[in-house]
Amino acid sequence: MRRVPGATLSGGRKVWVGVDIGGTKTAVVISAKPPEILSRVEFPTRPEMGPEQAIEQIKGAIRECLRGHGLELAEVERIGISCGGPLNRREGLIQGPPNLSTWIDVPICSILGTEFEVACALENDANAGAVAEHRFGAGRGAETMIFLTLGTGIGAGLIIEGCLYHGASEMAGEIGHVRMTRTGPIGYGKAGSVEGWVSGYGMAQTARRTVRRAVERGEPTVLAGLWSDGGMTSRDVGVAAEEGDEVARRIVRRTGQRLGAALAIFVDVINPERIVIGGLAVRLGEMLLGPARRVLAREALPASVSACEVVPAMLGEGIGDVAALCVAMGPASSPDARRVVWTGEGEAVQMGRTLGGA
Repeated sequence: MRRVPGATLSGGRKVWVGVDIGGTKTAVVISAKPPEILSRVEFPTRPEMGPEQAIEQIKGAIRECLRGHGLELAEVERIGISCGGPLNRREGLIQGPPNLSTWIDVPICSILGTEFEVACALENDANAGAVAEHRFGAGRGAETMIFLTLGTGIGAGLIIEGCLYHGASEMAGEIGHVRMTRTGPIGYGKAGSVEGWVSGYGMAQTARRTVRRAVERGEPTVLAGLWSDGGMTSRDVGVAAEEGDEVARRIVRRTGQRLGAALAIFVDVINPERIVIGGLAVRLGEMLLGPARRVLAREALPASVSACEVVPAMLGEGIGDVAALCVAMGPASSPDARRVVWTGEGEAVQMGRTLGGA
């Protein structure tokens, strides 16, 4: 368990608690003025051991964070939980995400809410990340914004006219499932999908084919050894590309071009003023985003393209912490909180009006 001290608590004593649950690690943070962190505890999630042991560690970490600042449970405004889907945010259930396959119908909000006698809200991590970037990061000031995170898979969150949009069945933004080509890298269980072409896992699939062909042609690349070992990742490709490896740069460029084609769909359909991209886009920068912007300009409607910025995310590795705090913040909880907020029951509200009601 790793502990990270944060800022010093001053003034009012009310705090928010954020819990970011991932397949590799879970983090618990507290804050009196998001996105500033008062205290943070991180530990391995170990999903293969089931949810119970991780939930007990979450409880202990919350108590430890509060105790470290002399805080009582009564001083907690709300607990916010950010986690990958599928989940039922209205009932507070985690429903066996791919990276948490043993967490089947876990009533996380009921468990923590009962334990600490405080309101608790749950949100999909991509949606929570969209709100975090909208409030505190690269999306500040945008009325209509799309947030994409390019990791092992792809996540997306939509802010439309200042509101987080979930969709009729809470599946809005699943661009990764869209098929771009009849064949191609597999993502979201579908060959040629956006996730297959654009995610980190998809880039690794593209890299294996590209490097194999390069080796067959006798084209030099530092990735040849990794290809023969079968362990090549998108991070390996990015490092090689930054060092000037031409084969690696070609892989990144092609991934960027596919990303641009996916962005064109969003731009034509939603007409956003800003697209904020995390994960691979932050690490690879213009090497990935440059080709994406060029394809976007070619494929989407000119008026829509001219109205839209494509920028890397600003919150970096800390986005999970801030996203969980944003889930916790709730309506009118902070002068910095713009329009997208949650009630204690996990409902999104805008200026007192429930959005997408049950």
